[in-house]
Amino acid sequence: MPYDGEFASYRPLHRIAECQRVKGLLARCKHLENVTATNIPISKSAPDCGDSLPKFILAIDGNYSEVDVKTGYPGAKVGYSTIASILIDLERINQLDEQRPIDPMEFRKTEQAACIDSALPGSNVVTRRQKSACASFREELYDLFTEAIIDEDDGQTLLSTYESLLTYKPKSNLQNCPYRESDNCEGRFIVSNGCSTCPTCGRVVYSTDALRIHERFNDVGANGEVFGLVTQVIERILAIHLIRCFEKRRLLSRLTSLAFFIDGPLAVFGPPAWLSAAISKELKRLNKCVQDETGKDLVILGIEKTGGFIEHFSMIDQTETPGKLLFSPRHYMLPTDAYIKERILHTESEKRYGEDTYFGRKFFYKTKSGARIVACLPFLDDKQDTLDNDDIQLYGQFPAVCQLLDHVVSSRYENSVSPLIAAHAQAAIPLQLGTKI
Repeated sequence: MPYDGEFASYRPLHRIAECQRVKGLLARCKHLENVTATNIPISKSAPDCGDSLPKFILAIDGNYSEVDVKTGYPGAKVGYSTIASILIDLERINQLDEQRPIDPMEFRKTEQAACIDSALPGSNVVTRRQKSACASFREELYDLFTEAIIDEDDGQTLLSTYESLLTYKPKSNLQNCPYRESDNCEGRFIVSNGCSTCPTCGRVVYSTDALRIHERFNDVGANGEVFGLVTQVIERILAIHLIRCFEKRRLLSRLTSLAFFIDGPLAVFGPPAWLSAAISKELKRLNKCVQDETGKDLVILGIEKTGGFIEHFSMIDQTETPGKLLFSPRHYMLPTDAYIKERILHTESEKRYGEDTYFGRKFFYKTKSGARIVACLPFLDDKQDTLDNDDIQLYGQFPAVCQLLDHVVSSRYENSVSPLIAAHAQAAIPLQLGTKI
């Protein structure tokens, strides 16, 4: 670790670059063959959307920050998390677009935003009812789900949706008692809804303990990973919660006018990865209800901003002819499991890529304007739940998705769409937030 104010010189960098061990390691690495005419990726023209597009887009994005707080104890930190959802009136935007220049006041009326804000204990922050920072974090996380009411008229908390997903968790996988580290409890059990107790030590257990996020909690040190996992989970549960609100009000037919855009891939990573399979099952159930009423699938899309797939899309789009690109505007590609393992994430595993973490599949799309987008389509029925082929006919809303991307792609940032940019603007946390706290 460097000292405060110490900067590295170029001498160690030169030594590492010339190191024979580094050269030897690189020589032993597998190298992907250059793209040739025989293995060049094949893109296809996106089908046209004959039906009308959704009139509204609901974009969901979250952000978090860990800041120092003054409690009298050294290293005390609090994690501040905000998840923003923003409803965009596409129909009104199209009307305004015909009357340029657009009145900024009228344009602002096309967006309605709401946020879920939370402050969670970090290292060395212990609430009065608890004995440790980790126990305090667990209690506050449960309270966050209990108190988060998205629709005041409906009155349902985020906890109700989470606990409905918890019922999908396999009962065969017993979980360690959350007091295993602090009190040496050896209990193993299935976490139930609400507040219960460990059958071994008798201490309180919350339903949110099933997420196992507390297992990554550091009593001393940074907890950015923990707060990132919380943000990731709420973003995805929020989308399911909103669809369930339509179901409870018997308004599922209205969902054909609404598209959901979620920041990042349609996946859940880390200890709460079991949520991915639970969300997939619930989405399939909800989509069948929508199909029975409307004959159409839900429109849900995950948009990636960074990562290996974006780098790969950029690489394969290049050709040996300067200025000529491989993908034409309004062309797409559905990477199969074999393609991903051969060209993007090298592995010889027989398990399907993302089997334990993804509830959707990725695709590459070049918009009408020439922008590259890496997005995720959800698995809305068992036929769609595959990576073995690139049959776009399985995904009934794919034409609408492509036309939506043509409409909302942004030239402001790479791999970006305007609804998520607007949501991120609501969720972004100022760098100087710590001074306010």
